[in-house]
Order: sequence, then C-alpha cells, then structure tokens
Amino acid sequence: MKFAQIAKRMVLFTVVNILVMVTITIVLSVLGVGRYFPRNGMAGLAIFSLVWGFAGAFISLALSRLMAKWFMGVQVIPVDTREPDLRELVDMVHRLARQAGLPSMPEVGIYDSPEINAFATGPTRARSLVAVSTGLLHQMRRREIEGVLSHEVAHIANGDMVTMTLVQGVINAIVLFLSRMLAFAVSQALRSRDDRDSGGGWLQYILVFVFQIVFSILGSIVVCWFSRVREYRADAGGAALAGRDSMIEALRALQRLHHPEAAAAAAQQSQSFQTLKISGSAAGFAAMFSTHPPLEERIARLERGPA
Repeated sequence: MKFAQIAKRMVLFTVVNILVMVTITIVLSVLGVGRYFPRNGMAGLAIFSLVWGFAGAFISLALSRLMAKWFMGVQVIPVDTREPDLRELVDMVHRLARQAGLPSMPEVGIYDSPEINAFATGPTRARSLVAVSTGLLHQMRRREIEGVLSHEVAHIANGDMVTMTLVQGVINAIVLFLSRMLAFAVSQALRSRDDRDSGGGWLQYILVFVFQIVFSILGSIVVCWFSRVREYRADAGGAALAGRDSMIEALRALQRLHHPEAAAAAAQQSQSFQTLKISGSAAGFAAMFSTHPPLEERIARLERGPA
C-alpha cells in the first residue's frame, strides 16, 4: 500500500467521522434537543469529542513500538546478528516484507514467554515491529513460523494498525459525544427549575460516567467485529506471501497447541495465552468481544480459497 492509499484511508475515515458527528448534531437539533444546551454548546461538544476521541487513539499508535518494548520486554534483534536461529528469523521477516512491498524493513524482536504468540505493531508501514515469543519459536516448525510471520507482515502491508486506530478514534468520538449529550439532557430533565438555572450538578457527572461505560462496551463490539474482519484479510495476505499451505499449517499448529489440555497446562504458567486471544470464541455472547475469529473458521475460509 502506497502513501497515497494510506492518506486516502485516513481522509476517508476522518470524513466519515465528521459526517457522523454532523448528522447526529443536525438530527438532534431538528428534534429540538439542542434547547437543552447552552448556545453553541453542541458544536463545542462535537469538536471536543473529535479532538479527544482521535487524540488518545493516535498517541497510543505513535507509542506502540515503544510500549511493546517496555511492557512486553521485546528485545530487538540486530540486523547483523550472527546467532543462527535469530539470523534465520530476521531473514524470514525481511524476505516476507520485501514480497509485501514494504517501504522499509520492520524491526524484528523476540520476548521471553512460554505463550504461543506473535504480533505486529507500529505507527506506519515504514516504522513497524514484528515480535515473536520464545514459546512460539520453540514449539513450532519452520514452515509454521513462516505462516505466522506472513500473517503479521500482511497486517503491516494492509495498514491495519492505522486502520484500527482510525476505527477506535471514530468510536471514541461517538462515545464522548453521546455520553455527554445524553447526560446533560437527562440531568436537565430530572432537575428542579432552580437547579437547572444554576447549571452543573453532580447528577450530570454520574450520568456521563454511566453512559460512557455503556457506550464504550457497545463500541467495543464494533471494534472487535472490525478486528475479526481484518484478521481474515491478514490470513489471506499471509497465504499470498508464504503460500496457502504454510498459512493453514500455521493455524493448525496454533489449533493443536491451543488444545484444552495444552491450554490448561500453559495457564498454570501464564495467563497471557488466553488474554491475547490467539483463538476467538466460537459462539455465544463472548464471541462479540473477541478480536480474533475461531481458528477453525479461519482454516475453513483458507481451505475454501478466494470467494
């Protein structure tokens, strides 16, 4: 994906976010809800929501590589390392990155953990990081590792870090706007005339807190759904880079290592195996909050081939 495509995506999501906020403002004004707000209050609230909704998401994105190194203990492997296993890992990532047409090679890192996991992060395609756990390196074969890495490189090539940040920014802005708007309207309706004239009040702050929790939960369902869609796309991208058989073998290896007995044994050592959601929930309410689809569904989709 070229810079123009990234810019187009950013502009698209920004415009969509602005249109959503403008539409909500117009609809509420037509319905007469605007009378509950001070003059120009809704416009100010919309701007506040846009700025703060995107600010937190983009700050997290900008610091993503640094936070991965700090909080997960990722050690970046020098590109000139002479250790055979690490040399092979770096060469594999860089080969896949060149196949994907990345503008610069990702940093390649490793962190000490028994979990079976790998991830990609970074603010842009030119400033990315691919990290794998020691558990993955020790328990998966070379072809399986290549499938996992091709999936992560596909995430970078698809611009998924930026895309998910923009999606989260849209959700954040809507949550901020709706929670404060509804809290103000409800608190005004419940207050006495004297309290309403004085403005403010503890009730409004409590309602903001409650509405923000509720809307954040609902928003997370949307974010998780979008994340699952991107995982399917990264699987397809990984299959294009390393071959469909390698991608399927990698997912089957994760499925094998994610067997209930293996998961129970791993859980005694580290809770992060389940926390990082290598496999999403297959069904039920919890499935809506899973960022990854079930492994069996991902494998089945790859086996069916392109639609």
